[in-house]
Amino acid sequence: MTQQKTLAWPNGKRVAVAVTVMYETWAEGKAPNYSVQTTHLKPGTVDLAGRAWSTYGARVGVWRVIRTLDRLQIPGTFFTNARLAELHPDTVKQIVKSGHDVGGHNYTQDALLAYMEPEEERATIKKCIDILGDVSGKRPTGWLSSVLAFTEHTVDFLAEQKLSFHADVTYTDLPIKLDTKHGAIAAVPNSDFTDNRVLRSSPRDLWDVYKGTFDYLYQNEPMSLLVLTLHTHFGGRPMITSVFEEVIGYIKQHPDVWFARHEELGQWALAQKDPHSYQSRFF
Repeated sequence: MTQQKTLAWPNGKRVAVAVTVMYETWAEGKAPNYSVQTTHLKPGTVDLAGRAWSTYGARVGVWRVIRTLDRLQIPGTFFTNARLAELHPDTVKQIVKSGHDVGGHNYTQDALLAYMEPEEERATIKKCIDILGDVSGKRPTGWLSSVLAFTEHTVDFLAEQKLSFHADVTYTDLPIKLDTKHGAIAAVPNSDFTDNRVLRSSPRDLWDVYKGTFDYLYQNEPMSLLVLTLHTHFGGRPMITSVFEEVIGYIKQHPDVWFARHEELGQWALAQKDPHSYQSRFF
């Protein structure tokens, strides 16, 4: 049997844990189909309850998430629609004031890069980065495309804006370095299981999934990464925030955990001379 290699993150940490927060809004008159009334309304009827529901993230949820992270002393990366910086500038300013990062996340949640021609996509990315930087006081260093609807040009356009990482990643467990025609950029994974899967079922599922995954990685896979993701309009509600806080409290009981921002994980990847594949770590 092959002997398992001993690998670790910076400062000898065994597992890296990253918290990402999706802070989202929709174009005027648009909203996600989530209201309990949606299935009862006749076709063509305006779902005012659904539109109101989607504004919870900016009204309440983002503040609760910031407060929770601050109280737990955990850094977060808030992937933020740029329109929210225009509508609610005090929220993005507080994110930065509290020591968290703001990342690009399209202009509105429904204005997908995948719908755009290349020059419109390039201009949209620049516009979003400029708005978020001007309002928050700190230029974003990273990006996550809404609903992962990126294009074959997105990574090049992000590197052109001198961003250091992106999270449109579904193919690796660890951050890796990518080479583009505009220089290197890191690809940092996000979560495959988020709070929008549990609000209408059982928020306790969040505990089961994240605790079980953390225990497995901590016991079996040194130098692994676990990403926990909240949406301010889902996870900013007490029934999910309370479970999230339990998860973080449990993880904090373990030594050798690195609570890292996505930017830090990206910088780690860019500094590596050799890529760390699953094969290279364990075989």
